[in-house]
Amino acid sequence: MTRYDDLIAALSDAAHPDRAAPPDFEAYLAKVRTRAYAVTDRDVEALKEAGHSEDEIFEQTVSTAVAAGLERLEAGLMSLGLKRR
Repeated sequence: MTRYDDLIAALSDAAHPDRAAPPDFEAYLAKVRTRAYAVTDRDVEALKEAGHSEDEIFEQTVSTAVAAGLERLEAGLMSLGLKRR
């Protein structure tokens, strides 16, 4: 347990990292999850061209990025012995 657990839980709740995504977001969100540095304007434009709003794209992006960040944080805390599964 860390002093940040309540803040981490609040972040997770607010970002809804378990939010379901439309199927055509799959490749984009995989890129956000594993190689966010490689996301381009073209990736976002393709989703807009497929009929998705900027708000929907933003919400999916933030949810996925927060979930990935929290997974990495948990792994780091576990490696330091500060958290158990």
